[in-house]
Amino acid sequence: MKLARPDIFHPRIVLAGDARRGEDDGVPEIDDAGLVDALRHRGLHARRLPWDDPQTLDADLVILRTAGDDRPAEFAAWTRRAPNLLNPPEVVAWNTDRRCLGDLQCDGVPMRSGHAAGEVTTLVFFGGGRSHAFGAAGPDPDFELWDVGRAALRAAAERLSIRIEELLYARADVAGTAADARLVSLDLVAPQFGWGELAADERDRAQRRFALEVEAALDRLGLGPLSQRRP
Repeated sequence: MKLARPDIFHPRIVLAGDARRGEDDGVPEIDDAGLVDALRHRGLHARRLPWDDPQTLDADLVILRTAGDDRPAEFAAWTRRAPNLLNPPEVVAWNTDRRCLGDLQCDGVPMRSGHAAGEVTTLVFFGGGRSHAFGAAGPDPDFELWDVGRAALRAAAERLSIRIEELLYARADVAGTAADARLVSLDLVAPQFGWGELAADERDRAQRRFALEVEAALDRLGLGPLSQRRP
């Protein structure tokens, strides 16, 4: 990408996908379609790479798009080396521990272990704020369902001693109705955002919000395009 102002610092952003497999970078094309373009539209230098590509360690900001399930120990070590990883490595470590749902239940988040797949509504948050939803309750679920998702994010942030807005993204799967909404799962590592479930205009809005939250994260980390000027 040609930089319009070479005198201004342009942070290098990598969306880190599955491990290298020949020519395939492993990032789910359907789920992540448009994210790089949305970031570039904001003037941000973004590209996709496999998480185990050495170039990820040269980035200024790394956004996880895989959970590294095939090589968990190596992946966990890499998360601690990747620069300015989002979500942060301590979030990844906690969320990949099977005890995390028990932690949330202890913190008062209503949980539900047995459920039918058709009852689940998926809630997607960017920067701690709600972005979009899909599933059983459709694109506009009752606020009680959002409250359960938000309670899970708040409990996770408090356990990890971070602010809720430091979570670039989160996906909460919630079962039941407004009268009995309960958390099924919380993904803070590399959730699928369900772009294919959204209408085109809604998908564009959500991807713009994602890009704006990445900008906010860069500013928070002192990496905003205008925060540093090249000599």
